[in-house]
Amino acid sequence: MPYFVYQITPPRTLTHRATLARYQDARDQVRALRAADPDAGPAAYRLIFAGQMAEAERLLSLPRDERVIGED
Repeated sequence: MPYFVYQITPPRTLTHRATLARYQDARDQVRALRAADPDAGPAAYRLIFAGQMAEAERLLSLPRDERVIGED
């Protein structure tokens, strides 16, 4: 399964930037994009592992659950 690189702009607009087979290549691509655009913030570029582009876009468009640290 490939790795997809997306740019996310408000209001949750997804722009496909790249599709790469290796995690290291995809990670380096995202890091380079973030370094080239430091004002965009860390969530502006996302890397996702999915079977196909439609699945990647569906996963990125879902709201993320808040992380629970410790017990309540």
